[in-house]
Amino acid sequence: AFQTAFSGFNVTIWLRSEGSIERAQPKIDRLKNIYLKTLEAMKTNPQAYCRGFTDKQNLTDDEIDELKNKVESGYENLTLTTSYEEAGKNADLVIEAIAEDPEQKKAFYEELSKHLPEKTIIATNSSTLLPSQLADFTGRPEKYLALHFANEIWKNNTAEIMGQPKTEQKYYDEVVEFAEAINMVPLKLKKEQAGYILNSMLVPFLSAAEALYANDVADPETIDKTWVLATGAPSGPFRILDVVGLTTAYNIVIMNPKASDINTTEGKIAAKLKEKIDAGKTGVNAGEGFYKY
Repeated sequence: AFQTAFSGFNVTIWLRSEGSIERAQPKIDRLKNIYLKTLEAMKTNPQAYCRGFTDKQNLTDDEIDELKNKVESGYENLTLTTSYEEAGKNADLVIEAIAEDPEQKKAFYEELSKHLPEKTIIATNSSTLLPSQLADFTGRPEKYLALHFANEIWKNNTAEIMGQPKTEQKYYDEVVEFAEAINMVPLKLKKEQAGYILNSMLVPFLSAAEALYANDVADPETIDKTWVLATGAPSGPFRILDVVGLTTAYNIVIMNPKASDINTTEGKIAAKLKEKIDAGKTGVNAGEGFYKY
């Protein structure tokens, strides 16, 4: 949402309650500060350049200041609301980013469909669910597809775009154009794949790390250190989990029926994640997950 506002679009964020708005605002404030600080750093450090800001490198100070102005105007123009009517009115595109729970998504679509004009395209940002599972609940399956972002998209500017059998090509193409308009690189999938491209590789990696932790093979810091030292990667799996968010990780693992049995690896992973979530340690946005921020 923030990247889209920064790119000059009118953006409304729909949230379930006033409490959700109160929790969302600090996240938006944090993003604003990250964008501004990163842009300022680009004046003296070429390594601070982020592809999501602009495809032009070696910017002048004036050009960077123009981008900082876009951050400020995008921030001011973001609207947060609990009203379906306000959020849906005249919308060209809705990006749904509800937790990985099919029932919650279905309920959201069924209510949302009452408040959207005919033209609106709906995209899900689901990490693991197939859009074909949910398409009919939107009331416009021909205008429904998946648009999945990476984390820290101002740096890692990927947008995976995945249709489902009922998606019409022209709406798929419009979402590709939208991704380009917000400085993302559209990664076009030819068919449905649970986990898209990125998470088809990432989830097994993170699950392997969680299993090592859940089965008391090693602690998260040691597991991360092993991966970083051995591969040269900038982050280990538990740093990545903090960025993804532990609630999302938990929702993914409990989809596996084995997670209901505490004696299984999946059950142990779920229990350890739930313990952190219950303590409010849900990741970077909360200030603490496996690490403190």
